[in-house]
Amino acid sequence: MQFLPVLVLMILFFVMMFGIGFILNMLMKTTWFPAYLFIIVLIPIVIFSMWDRSSSFGTHMSSYGPVDYLIGLSGVAGAILSGWTIQKLRIGGYKMF
Repeated sequence: MQFLPVLVLMILFFVMMFGIGFILNMLMKTTWFPAYLFIIVLIPIVIFSMWDRSSSFGTHMSSYGPVDYLIGLSGVAGAILSGWTIQKLRIGGYKMF
């Protein structure tokens, strides 16, 4: 796969998870819920729903390429950064966050 589409996908997932996490943090008044939610939703969907039971778990996880892991990690980074941003805004005195 070429570099530019991977970069665009990484930025897209980062911004999407940052935005969703930021909005969830404002609505639910929880700091790290979006990061936990992303991991809780990602693991069952990616690992268990697409896993062919005839192959081993290690074979299934190695079937994903580095691009897939980079995109997933950029989404997790966006969710974590949204929690960190909300936390800093709350410390700074913004009451709506």
